[in-house]
Amino acid sequence: MTWQVYALLSAVAAGATAVLAKLGVEGVPSNLATAIRTAVIFVFASGLVVARGEQAALAAVSPRAFLFLVLSGCATGLSWLAYFRALQLGPASRVAPIDKLSLVVTLILAAVILGEPVSFRVAVGVALMVLGALLTLRA
Repeated sequence: MTWQVYALLSAVAAGATAVLAKLGVEGVPSNLATAIRTAVIFVFASGLVVARGEQAALAAVSPRAFLFLVLSGCATGLSWLAYFRALQLGPASRVAPIDKLSLVVTLILAAVILGEPVSFRVAVGVALMVLGALLTLRA
């Protein structure tokens, strides 16, 4: 499969995540809900690593790559903790679009840190997404 197919799969799964998580946080502390979700993801991902025989590659992970993966995990954890609390306090239909404003942060960081170009077309698309997210706040 191409990266575009995986990205679309990611979007569909993330969309389902918002609704499933909203149902799951009812009557459950948001931090506990995040811990349960994280444990499931750990077991699921570990199972895939073992099933594909990728565990041997762990020894080849450079310290730099490991550091950035750990930092990415910390950012993900913080994001999930805030996301679950937001879902507990607000409607999924408004929390999810605001959460997707992470696209703006990603584009800025990718341009500044990774040197990735931002075309006019991409900038306009992101601006429209931001406008759409802002419009959901007034619904």
